[in-house]
Amino acid sequence: MNKSFADIFSSCSWDETKESIYSKTAEDVKTALQKTKRNLEDFKALISPAAEPFLEQMALLSHQITRKRFGNTMQMFIPMYLSNECQNICTYCGFSLDNKMRRTTLTEKQILDEVAVIKSYGYDHLLLVTGEANKTVGVPYFEKALKLVKPHFSHISLEVQPLDQDEYETLIPHGLNTVLVYQETYHEENYKLHHPKGKKSNFLYRLETPDRLGKAGIYKIGLGVLIGLEDWRTDSFFTALHLDYLEKTYWQTKYSISFPRLRPYTGNLEPKVNMSDRELVQLICAYRIYNEEVELSMSTRESEKFRNNVVKLGITSMSAGSKTDPGGYAAGIEALEQFEISDERTPAEIACMLKEQGYEPVWKDWDRAYQFMEDL
Repeated sequence: MNKSFADIFSSCSWDETKESIYSKTAEDVKTALQKTKRNLEDFKALISPAAEPFLEQMALLSHQITRKRFGNTMQMFIPMYLSNECQNICTYCGFSLDNKMRRTTLTEKQILDEVAVIKSYGYDHLLLVTGEANKTVGVPYFEKALKLVKPHFSHISLEVQPLDQDEYETLIPHGLNTVLVYQETYHEENYKLHHPKGKKSNFLYRLETPDRLGKAGIYKIGLGVLIGLEDWRTDSFFTALHLDYLEKTYWQTKYSISFPRLRPYTGNLEPKVNMSDRELVQLICAYRIYNEEVELSMSTRESEKFRNNVVKLGITSMSAGSKTDPGGYAAGIEALEQFEISDERTPAEIACMLKEQGYEPVWKDWDRAYQFMEDL
């Protein structure tokens, strides 16, 4: 009988994994850098404190690997927030149920108004985002939204509450290509402290979501943790462990990793663990050196200066001009934001920055016909 990721995860100890990462030596890092094919023990070495003196070498290697696999391109995407209603209480999120602010769910007309503005920016890849409120924004709402936006975009991603396998299977024919589902943290005990109420408090159901997506036959799955909730090195190892399992089990699916650092929001929560810019660069480079195929994504949570500097270090997709409140593009509705944007440059300004660094911003690199070719 094949093991699920939950079976693998249950055999791992957070404390022992953390100790193993922090015990890696400079020799372990050198060994990892010299290899042509790296394993999870090498990834531990690359994210360990022992790798910090090797950052320049890691950055150069990460740049070379990314250029070889992805060329001088940067995939552009933009989020569209459909709703800020949520039935969960999360200690770090502006949409949390206990945050008494105005709630908004876009109507069909408002969705099309948002589409018109986003298309004027040149985007062809769209990320639909909602809070987690099954009754208001459940599968029937997602079906309607996908039918509305599908004629206007080549690639549609979804970042909403985890769903059952048959619900994903229902949405895929309506144009759903990618699902982003972040575990937030793999520290099971502290996960409950950050998610005290709502369906999201079910750690195991969230942990098994990528398995349900793989079984449903989704084109791409996005993984990640919320950096700042717990020790970032240990959380990142478990993300890599999850990725390793998924790539071997659902080999026809593509994968991406995001690096959201805890940002201020209405209500506020200070990060338990502060990750420096230098440490985030180390993590980005470690993922690229460990896995040459995985897509690495950077959002507007990060500052202008930081985003300008990491373009050449392994990132393969970026957002720009993002609004994190429903109706934020067309109507300028003053609704509750999920988090504050740090890089507020327009898509055109980001495209100009990329071109100045020798990169081509790609607004469309995917078509359903490509998938049919892969299936032949």
